[in-house]
Amino acid sequence: MPWRLTRCGDGPDAFPAPPHPAHRRGTRPGRRGRPLRTDCHAHQFERWRARCWPLPTGQWTDPATGALRPDIVRRAAWLAALSRPGRGISWAGWAFWAIDDTEQTAALLRQALIRTIQLPLRQAGIALSQVPQGDSDTAFEARQGLAARLLQERRAIGWDLDGLLRDHAGTAGIVLPDPRTVSNPFDTTLIRIGARLLTGGMADVSPEELTEAWRSVWTGPPGHLDQMTAAHLAADQAGTDPRSLSPLARGLPGLVRALERADARLLCEAVRACTKASSTLLKLLLERAGAGMLAELMDDVMWAQWVRVGGIAPVSRLGEVAITLSTVQYLLVPGWAEDLHRYQGRMHRMLTAPTTPTPDGRP
Repeated sequence: MPWRLTRCGDGPDAFPAPPHPAHRRGTRPGRRGRPLRTDCHAHQFERWRARCWPLPTGQWTDPATGALRPDIVRRAAWLAALSRPGRGISWAGWAFWAIDDTEQTAALLRQALIRTIQLPLRQAGIALSQVPQGDSDTAFEARQGLAARLLQERRAIGWDLDGLLRDHAGTAGIVLPDPRTVSNPFDTTLIRIGARLLTGGMADVSPEELTEAWRSVWTGPPGHLDQMTAAHLAADQAGTDPRSLSPLARGLPGLVRALERADARLLCEAVRACTKASSTLLKLLLERAGAGMLAELMDDVMWAQWVRVGGIAPVSRLGEVAITLSTVQYLLVPGWAEDLHRYQGRMHRMLTAPTTPTPDGRP
């Protein structure tokens, strides 16, 4: 028997009514007198509850007033909007776990992230336990073989978002900020290096190989890559290795260990920040897309460090991978979290800024 989901007015204020007989029939008029009902079957709600997406019913109301909490209303609206037969709600469920930030939801979140970060291995039929450790020639050769398996039947990506936008902008005569790094982070050359980094970390890829791969697709400032190379050489001579700061320093096994050991509160904080930022970015691109907005977004280091490599997160498995990559950077890359919060503030200001009316009076 369906339970009623009532939306008040025109906003996203919808909520599943409590499991009371009086709430199983009919509709309650909205504030403007127009009934609007979405059926929420009891078994569907039980599936939500089994996944810990809604809060316990005892937390639905304000203790002081007894009124239904607005955040409960909004969450139910999202659950109803995202739920489709035969499809999950993807990383939107992760956002709910991160917002609740309990021992149980943090454990579920950690499990989902660890499972997602291993997706390349699973797709190639490789278990994490099959990746050999150690610096012996045998272990190295085995990891190279696993890296080759990761690349089998992988589709090439011709352009990323940045490349597509620049291609269309050039055709339309729109001037965008100069690129900061590579022409395409998904270029075949970089992907080959990336596969080896996943299986063996930085120890399996020499600095010369890494620099040469970047140089082959570099479109940023001409001297910037040379400066990076010089800094790495100087650090090597000083007995330090800046590559050890990379999230991929110890390959995919290192990423899994980092997620396993991450503080639960910090893990939830990271996912809250990353899902909020990706949602804001998508809303901004859908509602405020324009040459000026794109130029402002691209004129920031986070365009290269986040938007191009995980900022766009559709509600799908691909989006789960994007959110996981962003979460790893939030946890492991020094200064990255602060940059994401700064960029989130920038996007929010752009999204809420008054729009300039067009000559025909439309916004």
